[in-house]
Amino acid sequence: MPSKKALIRRPSPRLAEGLVTHIEREKADVELAVEQWEAYAEALRTHGWETVEVDSADDCPDSVFVEDTVVMYKNVALITRPGAESRRVETTGVEEAVARLGCSVNWIWEPGTLDGGDVLKIGDTIYVGRGGRTNAAGVQQLRAAFEPLGARVVAVPVSKVLHLKSAVTALPDGTVIGHIPKVDRPSLFPRFLSVPEESGSHVVLLGGSKLLMAASAPQTAELFTDLGHEPVMVDISEFEKLEGCVTCLSVRVRELYA
Repeated sequence: MPSKKALIRRPSPRLAEGLVTHIEREKADVELAVEQWEAYAEALRTHGWETVEVDSADDCPDSVFVEDTVVMYKNVALITRPGAESRRVETTGVEEAVARLGCSVNWIWEPGTLDGGDVLKIGDTIYVGRGGRTNAAGVQQLRAAFEPLGARVVAVPVSKVLHLKSAVTALPDGTVIGHIPKVDRPSLFPRFLSVPEESGSHVVLLGGSKLLMAASAPQTAELFTDLGHEPVMVDISEFEKLEGCVTCLSVRVRELYA
């Protein structure tokens, strides 16, 4: 069986110019960010993921946040139309990369906007954040693309953070996790677990009980360990200065190989 694949994209030399919406700007150290990105990619590979590097986009400060440019469901890659106009040129290289992987490619069209960071998949349920970067037309087009394939799309409000997955992600059993002050409506999720740190809301499922998560959430990591999970910690401090998190830096395409 082919290995699981993860799309990644090298940080732009202009990373420090990236967009900031809900936090005060801190200057990112680009050299340190590249080191952290390389360690992140190595953590994926160590835990069974083959990394596929999308062609770099040096003139696009936010391009390292590759998750925002495409949403995967089964064998379909839905190329997004980011809510920030300056980011829309980022999708070209990603479209080429997923096509090379053999995905069926679809697109979000004007007037729709959709950021991949607003999409949380739990089994066949797809939660999509309706907020600053994703509009109603984008949600409708997401539904049109994925509901015929068996997905159930649920729109949820996002107003306190940049993206839905800035507020919540999910554990392997489907329990949604989030830091309560940043979650608009936790009651919308059938199972919700509050975590003590904002950055503890973000996990990448590596397989089995292993969770890739930020080193800035040690208390949450301890909580997850007590629940029988295995946190794999990575330092992404320079990306956190730009509202980034562990989910933003890759797109996992395991669905192609299920």
